[in-house]
Amino acid sequence: MPQINKTRSHSVVPGPGLGALRAAITAFFALDGFLFAGWVVRIPDIKHQTHASAGALGLALLGVSAGAVLTMTLTGRLCRRYGSHPVTVVCMVVLACSVALPPLTHSAPVLGAVLLLFGAAYGGVNVAFNSAAVDLVAALRRPIMPGFHAAFSLGGMVGAGVGGLVAGALSPTRHLLALTVIGLLVTAVAGRTLLRHEPPVPPERTPGSAATPDGGPGRRGVVVVLGLVALCTAYGEGAMADWGALHLQQDLAATPGTAAAGYACFALAMTVGRLTGTALLARLGRARTVIAGGTVAAAGMLLGALAPSAWAALTGFAVTGLGLANLFPVAVERAGALAGPSGVAVASTLGYGGMLLGPPAIGFMADWFSLPTALTSVAALAAVAAVIGISTRRALGR
Repeated sequence: MPQINKTRSHSVVPGPGLGALRAAITAFFALDGFLFAGWVVRIPDIKHQTHASAGALGLALLGVSAGAVLTMTLTGRLCRRYGSHPVTVVCMVVLACSVALPPLTHSAPVLGAVLLLFGAAYGGVNVAFNSAAVDLVAALRRPIMPGFHAAFSLGGMVGAGVGGLVAGALSPTRHLLALTVIGLLVTAVAGRTLLRHEPPVPPERTPGSAATPDGGPGRRGVVVVLGLVALCTAYGEGAMADWGALHLQQDLAATPGTAAAGYACFALAMTVGRLTGTALLARLGRARTVIAGGTVAAAGMLLGALAPSAWAALTGFAVTGLGLANLFPVAVERAGALAGPSGVAVASTLGYGGMLLGPPAIGFMADWFSLPTALTSVAALAAVAAVIGISTRRALGR
């Protein structure tokens, strides 16, 4: 029977080996969030250094997105051929090295080229370690995927916090070079565990969970639909990151401090939701988790967008984060279970596309109508995710 992520047959590693693999994969998720957040907090300094206009910087930053999207599908093929573990290690090495390059640039075009490499590594490692996580979830037969994504969220929060603390003391060059050193050290330690073990394969798979490299036509369609769930989730994340604070300050007359707390409330609630996601999935199953999550997120975002006060909006943002928390992990895990690394690549690419689509779409709608009205599109897409959960109950499984 075809199996995920392998070029030859192999058996499940023993229990202690699975525990070590889980710790190593968790470390890679956390490191990914840590490195990306560390770069993001230095963007204003890089803009000043390159003397880039807002438009030129925006074009340069598209390099991250373009590199990620272009690489994700290719990474799925590489994982099928070489295995997700070595691909994860190689991509993380490239990511850790490339994060030090932006401060060395002095023009927007060169910055864009550097960020193309950074984005390629970022997209590649996300597909690779999600594929590795899918294999481990199947082997353990426990819904632990949200825990990995919680590690990513926690890593991002730590990276942003550390970046804010050292911004006044360290130049961008020294700060991001330090991130490179940390990234390579963590990769060396966690990578040894990944490279020692091939991806675990459970001794038997049910017909509904068996994965093939590409899946049949029906299965590919289900994977695309699961990718749409990831898109709906990531759309909300991108919109909240770029427009939440402006909504609080511009439409609800919040102070700058309160406005800045908007995304923090959303991100913290999402992290809490993912930390409790394994227990939630064990209790409700995938389908009901997606249905409930989409419904809760839709209600929360309606409150966040249309509330008459800043504090009510903050509550709505937190509820939205709780609702969206486990939709992306469920979508990626199930897509990987159905179609292996190719499924992870499709779901991740669509999800990342949602994160790209969200901010500009909100901007256009805000120009045409108003920002509060535009933000209700997040609620609409969360409701779409819930409807998808209802219509794909069988494919989502328990």
